Amino acid sequence: MTSKIFRSILLVVTAALLANLCIIMGCLYDYFASVQERRLKDELQLAAYGVERQGQEYLEALSAGDSQDTWTPEYRLTWVAWDGTVLFDTAESAKNMENHRERTEIQEAFAKGESSSVRHSDTLTERTLYYARALDDGTVLRISVSQATIFALAIAMLWPILLVGLLAVSFCAVWAGRIAKRIVQPINTLDLDHPLENDIYEELTPLLWRICQQRSQISAQIRELRTRTDEFEQITKSMNEGLVVLDQKGMILSINPAAQKLLGADGSCIRRDFLTVDQGHEMSHAILSALENGHGEVRLDRDGREVQVDVSRIQSEGAVMGTVLLAFDVTEQACAERIRREFTANVSHELKTPLQSILGSAELLKSGMVRQEDLSDFSDLIYKEAARLVALVEDIIHLSLLDEGSVMEWEQTDLLEIAGSVASALEDRAKKKRVRIFTAGESARMEGVRGLLYEMTYNLCDNAIQYNKENGTVELAVSKEPGSVVLTVRDTGIGIPAEFQSRVFERFFRVDKSRSKASGGTGLGLSIVKHVVQYHHGEIQLHSDPGFGTTISVRFPDL
Repeated sequence: MTSKIFRSILLVVTAALLANLCIIMGCLYDYFASVQERRLKDELQLAAYGVERQGQEYLEALSAGDSQDTWTPEYRLTWVAWDGTVLFDTAESAKNMENHRERTEIQEAFAKGESSSVRHSDTLTERTLYYARALDDGTVLRISVSQATIFALAIAMLWPILLVGLLAVSFCAVWAGRIAKRIVQPINTLDLDHPLENDIYEELTPLLWRICQQRSQISAQIRELRTRTDEFEQITKSMNEGLVVLDQKGMILSINPAAQKLLGADGSCIRRDFLTVDQGHEMSHAILSALENGHGEVRLDRDGREVQVDVSRIQSEGAVMGTVLLAFDVTEQACAERIRREFTANVSHELKTPLQSILGSAELLKSGMVRQEDLSDFSDLIYKEAARLVALVEDIIHLSLLDEGSVMEWEQTDLLEIAGSVASALEDRAKKKRVRIFTAGESARMEGVRGLLYEMTYNLCDNAIQYNKENGTVELAVSKEPGSVVLTVRDTGIGIPAEFQSRVFERFFRVDKSRSKASGGTGLGLSIVKHVVQYHHGEIQLHSDPGFGTTISVRFPDL
């Protein structure tokens, strides 16, 4: 703005200077030209008086002057006869001059008594003024003088004019610069936060009013935008699903904490290409598919976790603005699906095995192919397989109830009392295995489903007896800790190899399948234990040294 004001002032001043120069030169030129014309008339009148009195002698005397040198007068006198013949000329011999009858000023002088004319040179740098006057004897006396034109005067004065113009323009430039700064300074120091409090040019008042109104509107829009941004951030931060917003070039505009965790990124990736987070071909293909078709999806493996990513296109007024990525941790769903498939296969196998034994034995009995002395063995086999089948079905029903989250009646129970009941119930089984079972600890009351807690303790203790060594021990210890109740089952059995310890709570998983089937186990006991612990919001820990025994601790919150 300063430069524009500076140029405008300089241009106006320069134009005014040039206009004044032209006007002054024109006025002065006209003034001096008119003075010269009046003098020319006066000179002609004096010369005409002399010629009328003395004739040619006057002109010759005027041309000769008062000295011996040839006189070159400022004015030129020409005496013309009635037929146009030049009788005398002060600048040139009359004999050498052409007839002047056709000259305009001569003709008009003969006709009107007096006349004037102007003729310009070919170069337009000079003009000649002519005045002619008729004398009493019928002749005409003409006087002429040469004048420089205003164009010639301007050329002659070019350097002085340029020098004066340069000095004037330089002065004007300095002056215009200062004026421009003084004009702009109040504008540059405007307090736009409080537009109406500025003491400035009155002409800017409407502008300041509009600025104030626009500022109010912008402030309201900013507040609304911040509110929406905060709401968006709060919503996305509390989401369990990962959310990533990309522009049309694949630059990250927003990424919530869940997405950072699932994709292994951090907040510094904002405004960077998404390739810095994931360089996989599958992800790039999903994003490209979303941009072209509106939707894309991909499943990724992140640090042992399975992540499902759905990509959708963002459009505004028909234009593609970018994409939005929703990431879900589907590890548990995938694991559940795998467990469901395995469970279905295992249940089918586990049910089929005793049923085949029962069916085979029944067919032999029906056909009469069994000897009388073997009937007792076949009856025992059918009874054992049927009992095994019933136990398996009961365990499956228990697991189904726990999976469905069925509501059961909670009550105050004493974990030490439950442990004692289990120890008493399994005492005979322990004696047959030559294993000593005992309880220890203190009374620990807690809220829970007594039946489930009993079944959990029974399964843990039954496994400890089943996989123990001869003359081994099984200890059921109950203790209270700040905010929790702990049940610990220790045995001196064969232990569990380290590679199987993470899987022992899976359904139908057996470390030693031949021994488990021989003992009649269903393979669901520890899985039921895990579900009971989860139902009571507890935690389970396992520690085992192969050949030295196993310790399983269950910690329940003291609700």
